Amino acid sequence: MKPIAPYYIIIKHSNPALLSFSRVRVIINKESIFPLQNDQTIVIPLTDAHPRIVATDGFHFTKPIQLNYTGPGYYMFQVCCAIEDLELLGGGFLLAFFYLTGFFTGFLVLKILSFVPILYFLYRYYVNRKDFIRIRSTR
Repeated sequence: MKPIAPYYIIIKHSNPALLSFSRVRVIINKESIFPLQNDQTIVIPLTDAHPRIVATDGFHFTKPIQLNYTGPGYYMFQVCCAIEDLELLGGGFLLAFFYLTGFFTGFLVLKILSFVPILYFLYRYYVNRKDFIRIRSTR
């Protein structure tokens, strides 16, 4: 009979639009890799009382989180994205609004302003790499 682990990590992969295309994985103590499926929860049994966890999609990495168990128990986390779905939808709406307004009025400035949401999302995706994927505690 397999012994029961005294420590657990419960991780849920939320399904924002930008992370649904990525293969997100959780790395425990730089040795154990657990793939996360969209909208699924995984339970990771541990025997180490002080694990470090990192979430990655291969390009983005979260900052390592050091867990400290004082007794048998569990931690609950959710892996999410820095750009929420409503923020992405709002940026798309602003892009369409500024471009169509500039197209019908003929103002070049409004057409140029339509690129601001794209530049903002590219900045959040490429420049803020360490903050793009986040691990949030759900307790």
